[in-house]
Amino acid sequence: MKHLLNTADLSLDEAILLLDTTAQMAATQSREIKKLPTLRGRTVVNLFFEDSTRTRISFETAAKRLSADVINFSAKGSSVSKGESLKDTALTLDAMGADAVIIRHQASGAPHILAHSGWLDVPVINAGDGTHQHPTQALLDAFTLRRHLGGELVSAGELPSLNNGLGGDLRGRKVAIVGDVLHSRVARSNVYLLHTLGAEVTLVAPPTLVPVGAETWPCAISYNLDEVLRDWQPDAVMMLRIQRERMGSAGGGFFPSPLEYTRKYGLDEKRLGLLQDHAIVLHPGPMNRGLEISARAADSHRSVIVEQVSNGVAVRMAALYLLLAGETHSNDTPAKAGF
Repeated sequence: MKHLLNTADLSLDEAILLLDTTAQMAATQSREIKKLPTLRGRTVVNLFFEDSTRTRISFETAAKRLSADVINFSAKGSSVSKGESLKDTALTLDAMGADAVIIRHQASGAPHILAHSGWLDVPVINAGDGTHQHPTQALLDAFTLRRHLGGELVSAGELPSLNNGLGGDLRGRKVAIVGDVLHSRVARSNVYLLHTLGAEVTLVAPPTLVPVGAETWPCAISYNLDEVLRDWQPDAVMMLRIQRERMGSAGGGFFPSPLEYTRKYGLDEKRLGLLQDHAIVLHPGPMNRGLEISARAADSHRSVIVEQVSNGVAVRMAALYLLLAGETHSNDTPAKAGF
């Protein structure tokens, strides 16, 4: 694996390796001293052309926990704002000796161009491109799902215990992804990764928020949330943020009003009651409380939203380790390789 650009490109073995390495990285983060010497002397560049405090900080934390040097590059106030192209920025980073580039860009496909253009020869990680892909978000979601749903249920109505599920997939699990699928790179990334891991996925959204061509994705599509929760009985419900910045403050005509959207597609206490006892609730954040998810649902015992944030650091540590140190320790497990 040279780059991490698209979950559709990951094989089952690669996905399992990333999740298993994440589990080992997560285990090191419970220690008193969390920092590892694995990437000492390496330079990782956070190349963010689009604002995202959570993702940037998560990648920065992950790189620093592995002892890498981190350079944070923001398009605002940089040469990009003066007209510098992606190519010239890449050539500059290559000249500076960057060992890996994490890129977030408003244009779908920008990370792929950066990785395959020949402008620089280092691993590239996609931290979100347009409405296309966000692979590390999907990986942290899958890792969270595997921890809670990777084992067998002891009996009906009983929560499974947390487990690392090393070597395991999500075969037979059912995940409903609800909300603004049209503008969501998280939805696209999750659909393909969860399918690879063996899970069944159903997208739930108003017809106006389902992208053209979604019927070709490896998932089912529904326009009725209550029906999906009641009849399909998913093991997990992933709520997507309504991306007002991409559609306009008034909803851009995609739905009549915020209240109407909440009534039909919001996760509230009543809809929580339709779920199986072991089912969990996820959200990539940041949340619009009271719109796609109620405060009670966000803070309920089913919610693993805060855990997702924590798991994000471990996933990004795993990705950086496998891309930058994996060749050096090709015959070693992460534990043997010094942590």
